Amino acid sequence: MEENALKFPTETIELPSKGLIYPEDNPLSSGKIEMKYMTAKEEDILSNQSYITNGTVLDKLLKALIVSKVNYGDLIVGDKNAIMVAARVLGYGKDYDFQLKGENVSIDLSTLENKDFDEKSITRGVNEFSFTLPNSGTMLSYKLLTHKDEMSIEAELKGLKKINKNASHDVSTRMKHMILSVNGDDDKKIIREFVDVYFLASDARAFRKHVALVQPDVNLTAQVELSDGVEDVEVPITVNFFWPDAAI
Repeated sequence: MEENALKFPTETIELPSKGLIYPEDNPLSSGKIEMKYMTAKEEDILSNQSYITNGTVLDKLLKALIVSKVNYGDLIVGDKNAIMVAARVLGYGKDYDFQLKGENVSIDLSTLENKDFDEKSITRGVNEFSFTLPNSGTMLSYKLLTHKDEMSIEAELKGLKKINKNASHDVSTRMKHMILSVNGDDDKKIIREFVDVYFLASDARAFRKHVALVQPDVNLTAQVELSDGVEDVEVPITVNFFWPDAAI
């Protein structure tokens, strides 16, 4: 390569998980990932109507921006969220302007911090956890969902929608993919039956709260100033997130 050849600038992004979830032979175990700055080529991805229609546009974008040699499907959801925020900052800067309740507001994306999580609950390199449900006493082992898991869930939900357009299976389907065993039994049929028949709503709520404490992620809640006071806003990670003057 010629000495004066152009090189694209990159930044190293700290993952919320610190790499603790991933096996030591996985590059993601370093807890860092290298990303390049967005160019006009990546803007072509954002404006691709086919990608937007089939819901793959954001994943196509991130895959194009990640320089590190990693398996994108291995990323846990919280780490992917942090990469998404970093991609927006590297592409269009840290200020995210939008309208809320008819007012112009702005969020400084560089102030979004990674959530604290219970590192002691993690066995280095193992994506498996346990929790005993408070009411039934059932012991569950489970994993944190990866991008690959999310794709499987999405495909399953699409299939269920074809059977019954009005039914919602989002919560139960995610549970079935997260849970690895019920009282030590890892039979998929047993897990699905447990979620559909025996998983008490109060236990399911306790389980979700527990997972929130364990799961590494970026805190997407920010405060904005409105004429009638300060309000907490959940930053939406959609296609509009990557375009100036988006509205929510």
